[in-house]
Order: sequence, then structure tokens, then C-alpha cells
Amino acid sequence: MTSPQLPIQALFVLAQMQERLEQLRGHQLTAHAFSAWALEQAGLFTALPSRYEQVLRDLLNRLEAGASFREESCSFSQSELHESLQLWLDKACQVLEAPAGP
Repeated sequence: MTSPQLPIQALFVLAQMQERLEQLRGHQLTAHAFSAWALEQAGLFTALPSRYEQVLRDLLNRLEAGASFREESCSFSQSELHESLQLWLDKACQVLEAPAGP
């Protein structure tokens, strides 16, 4: 059984991730710094279904690979990756905010 504090702590981490995503979009944070921070959030991965960790890792790998290109390329659209990260954040919040079953 998970601690009742775990979802609350995970929601706090998601709020921090949202702030960092905004910094990334505003070019105030590098893709590497965002990825490194996100991967350090083990408590978040514990609170979410396991597939969320794999999806985030895949997105972060693409984000870092695309960071070597300037602006947009046909293979790596930074804005699309940012939108995918936003979608991941939104879905993770929904999972953590959903009432727990019996």
C-alpha cells in the first residue's frame, strides 16, 4: 500500500516540472538540465503507473537528441516535444488527482 503523502508529493514534483518546462520553452533552461532533473525524480515514478516512466524517458531522450539541432528540423521539433511533455504532465496530474479505488 502506498503512503497517502506519495500522491501529494508527486503532485508537488509535477508542479515543479511544469515550471521547468516553462523555463525550457523560454530558453532559460537547457534540455540537458531539464532531463537530468526529471530523471532524478524517483518518487514521482513510484507514484505513477510504470508506463509513465518509460514514456517520459523516451520523450527526454528525444528532447536531448533534438537539442543538438538549431530550432526545428524534420526529425526533431522542439515545440512538438514540448507539447508532448505538456501532455505527459497533464495526464500524470489526472492519474494522481483521480480518487483511489476501493
